[in-house]
Amino acid sequence: MITLKIDIHTHIIPKDLPDLKAKFGYGEWVRLDHVSSDSANMMKNDKFFRAVECNCWDPRKRLDECDQTSVNVQVLSTIPVLFSYWAKPSDTFWLSKILNDHIADIVDMYPLRFIGLGTLPMQDKTLAVKELERCMNELNFKGIQIGSNINGKNLNDADFLPIFEAASDLGASIFVHPWDIMGKEQMNKYWLPWLVGMPAETSRAICSLLFGGIFEKFPNLRFAFAHGGGSFLATIGRIQHGFKVRPDLCAIDNNIDPVDYLNKFWVDSLVHDFDSLTYLIKKVGDEKIVLGSDYPFPLGEAIPGELIEQSKLPNQTKENLLFKNALDWLNLPYDYFK
Repeated sequence: MITLKIDIHTHIIPKDLPDLKAKFGYGEWVRLDHVSSDSANMMKNDKFFRAVECNCWDPRKRLDECDQTSVNVQVLSTIPVLFSYWAKPSDTFWLSKILNDHIADIVDMYPLRFIGLGTLPMQDKTLAVKELERCMNELNFKGIQIGSNINGKNLNDADFLPIFEAASDLGASIFVHPWDIMGKEQMNKYWLPWLVGMPAETSRAICSLLFGGIFEKFPNLRFAFAHGGGSFLATIGRIQHGFKVRPDLCAIDNNIDPVDYLNKFWVDSLVHDFDSLTYLIKKVGDEKIVLGSDYPFPLGEAIPGELIEQSKLPNQTKENLLFKNALDWLNLPYDYFK
């Protein structure tokens, strides 16, 4: 019998987000223009970006909706558009602290319903490590969320090694979410950056970490990837074949087969299709898939875990996907929320 649901992929924003463009005097910062007590427009560089509802910032509304869908615990992370890696490092550092403190306050209010993941100024390794240490040691977070690339640099870039080393030492879980989509300028119709670009971005991140030897350098790091790992698992045959036929291009930093890493990281369950979910299980096993809904956004799963719960998967597999694997990824005991 399923007793718990933990959703590792949910996003949140402070209701009273400061006017960052007014504060810093430059850039495509995000702000919230509230149009009612229950809704707001996210504005980016003074242009409309997205309409959001109060479940984006109100923890009580989130809990009401969690109760309606039998979600016991949400793992909270910032909305990726707020990563702000493009900005001056000191400014992103300031914003990261605001966003992380907001999440920490909510977790403190409801410690059995929410878990926090921090955001970091990844464009500056010194500041990133400083905020990572604060997240883990002072805010009691269980990990961090990072983008699939940092200002065009892939995640195996040497600049990020000190951050990964610190995350490994601190026991931080790492959730990788696509952002700053490559080729987005050529995909300005049909929502293609979200439908095509995001899956490709996530595969880019996994391949960079794999080929770049990050999984070898930091074997204890616990990575999870959004949206079922994007297009990575669907194209693992091509990736593995490329590695075999062109080792001069693919194996220059790591000579271990890509398929050998399929049980070394987690992916969330957000694939919207049972055949796709079955394929994920076949490729990575039922101990490496975690419930993730992308709450509260429309491209997410409206009833988190519904695809899993309505399937004919064995009960043990359902338990793994709905909560046990999340606890493993977060390095928490199975009785943590009891």
